[in-house]
Amino acid sequence: MSAESVVTTTPAEASTDEASTEQASTDGAGTDEAPAVDVTRLRVALARLSRRLRRHELAGLTPTQLAALATVERSGPMRLGDLAAAEGIAPSTLTRLVTALEDSGYVRRFADPSDARASTLAITPRGQDALERIRTESTLVLTASLGLLTSAQRCALAEALPVLEQLAEAEPAETRSR
Repeated sequence: MSAESVVTTTPAEASTDEASTEQASTDGAGTDEAPAVDVTRLRVALARLSRRLRRHELAGLTPTQLAALATVERSGPMRLGDLAAAEGIAPSTLTRLVTALEDSGYVRRFADPSDARASTLAITPRGQDALERIRTESTLVLTASLGLLTSAQRCALAEALPVLEQLAEAEPAETRSR
């Protein structure tokens, strides 16, 4: 990807740099270069949308607890160390997190049959119900928001979905080592 195809600006620069953004977008005219992407605008829009979808009642869970619960649901029963690695959290944080999930009845800890020193975590029916309730509420909020868009805007969003999914799964090299 060329430097011209990604434009980074601060919100203050966004309005004053329209000419340079337009120039960066057209420098590749006649080539297969993609149009410029204002990564600041994209980041802000995604963050605002994410916050809107999280405004609902989270069944008494913090965002970190919710993410861990969803990981346990998606991965099936898993060892605590594997959950810590998957979520990128320290063991001391994991202990508090798992205790809170257990106290809420969302997960159950079992002795690992292959290693008596380790524990395995599994989601409970109550945990599955909480996740389903949260997902349903988020879907309803997003559906209502989509109703405010024009047909052309919904089509543009539908066409962008594969790219957004790819961005959500991608892990740039510089963040992998953290």
